[in-house]
Amino acid sequence: MADNNNSPLSVAVLGTGIMGAAMARNLARAGLDVRVWNRTRARAEPLAADGARVTDTPAQAVDGAAVVLTMLLDGDAVLAAMRQAAPSLAAGALWIQASTVGTEGFAPLVHLAGEHRLRFVDAPVLGTKEPAEKGELTILAAGPQDVRERAGQVFDIIGSRTQWVGEDAASGAATRLKLVVNTWVLTVISGTGEVLGLAEGLGVDPRAFLSAVSGGALDLPYLRLKSETILSGNYPPSFTVSAARKDARLITEAAREAGVRVDLATAAAERFRRAAEQGHGEEDAAAAYFASFED
Repeated sequence: MADNNNSPLSVAVLGTGIMGAAMARNLARAGLDVRVWNRTRARAEPLAADGARVTDTPAQAVDGAAVVLTMLLDGDAVLAAMRQAAPSLAAGALWIQASTVGTEGFAPLVHLAGEHRLRFVDAPVLGTKEPAEKGELTILAAGPQDVRERAGQVFDIIGSRTQWVGEDAASGAATRLKLVVNTWVLTVISGTGEVLGLAEGLGVDPRAFLSAVSGGALDLPYLRLKSETILSGNYPPSFTVSAARKDARLITEAAREAGVRVDLATAAAERFRRAAEQGHGEEDAAAAYFASFED
């Protein structure tokens, strides 16, 4: 876990929302030299108790850091933070880009990495709040062989599995795979809400539906997880409606660019939009259930 001088590996984490905070906390608890920045400083300050250094600007966070980990909402937010960090970025520093940014948002990040002579790894993650807190994320990564050992020092702390999908980070192979996976994630979330909404409308006990598919080919853990969230009536965010809406937009934009029709993703985007406008934007994405009903 050390740099060449045997001091702890220095990592700057830009973005301490639900996911970034958990990642930074695990890195600090593992003994790394962690400095953090978040646009709203108050969201980063609790990490000081875990040994992270809270900074006021991205430039302060990356100053002297061997690794920069970005975990922000979208490509625009990542680009803005890294541009602010630019004066203090060390040439040759490793940039692990873990945010979900889509294909359009990806190219400017590759350009910025080249402009500042950063070693770049495209590394979006699979998982939500609980896996992030437990250090059990899956990392989808693309990057050259000569950076993988250093990147692995971070990945082994924040995740339980790393799937390398290519050596050319600039190809966006990991980012494109993340969009494919998230298409399935949003399909399950939307389908769960729609099924339970229909059950309510038809006077069917939703647990009768869950019992009917139990243990069969139609059953799956994520269906159970999101169903229990809806049935509890409590929506603590692990992946918010707003974030799901953003990801649905990235998916539909990438599909359009590729000449592929994604009717289910388009419908999911509409459900997340309605749920957000109903006031559920910062609740768990399962709250898209409410889009099944008129206000």
